[in-house]
Amino acid sequence: MHDRPNEFLVRTAPFGEQDRDAVYRAIHTRRDVRDQFLPDPLPDDLVRRLLEAAHAAPSVGFMQPWSFLLIRDAQTREAVWQAFSRANEEAEAMFPQERRSAYRALKLEGIRKAPLNICVTCDPDRAGPVVLGRTHDPRMDAFSTVCAIQNLWLAARAEGVGLGWVSIFHEAELKAILGIPDRIAIIGYLCLGYVEELYATPELEVKGWRRRLSLDDLVFENRWGEKSEPPVIPAAAAVPALRGS
Repeated sequence: MHDRPNEFLVRTAPFGEQDRDAVYRAIHTRRDVRDQFLPDPLPDDLVRRLLEAAHAAPSVGFMQPWSFLLIRDAQTREAVWQAFSRANEEAEAMFPQERRSAYRALKLEGIRKAPLNICVTCDPDRAGPVVLGRTHDPRMDAFSTVCAIQNLWLAARAEGVGLGWVSIFHEAELKAILGIPDRIAIIGYLCLGYVEELYATPELEVKGWRRRLSLDDLVFENRWGEKSEPPVIPAAAAVPALRGS
């Protein structure tokens, strides 16, 4: 028996098969969209649903450190794209010469093409100087904000909205463009819009940049590097949502 009032509790019965498979389908068909955005604006009620999904994310100490800066203004997005473009040229030079042409082929035009950009930030001071669960790892506020982004991403997939995460910036330059205070951390710059189609597998895999790793190589048991035999998760049961698709 528990001592909590019933009105604060919900039953944890499994979802029905159709609902469960829809969750898994959103997870396994979510993609990072780079330049396939349509110009059609996203309805305000849809954007609100996406933000509500993000705000429902778990956060360490219930600190809810996130904020969402919505950017629709074309002039502002052009300034952001220019900042990205400068950083992207620097990034290209970091790769070996033989990979640079492949890097250039990965078009990143969402900042200008997507009708909505969202800068997701993290306020490390929102819950005060001592936060339950963050006492020994100061990164937990940033990790919590990433959970909000993942919620938003999966909700966008369910709504038929593409989302791309742009990470190639000098943070100080982006803060200056958007008027973000120094103490606030930028966690993600997101581009959102309708798309006609998504890649069946991640674009970086389709274009030969990297392949998905085997799950069996990444699962250990009890101690680092030790594996169970047979594998903990049978491959045939791993993706129920994609059966027959």
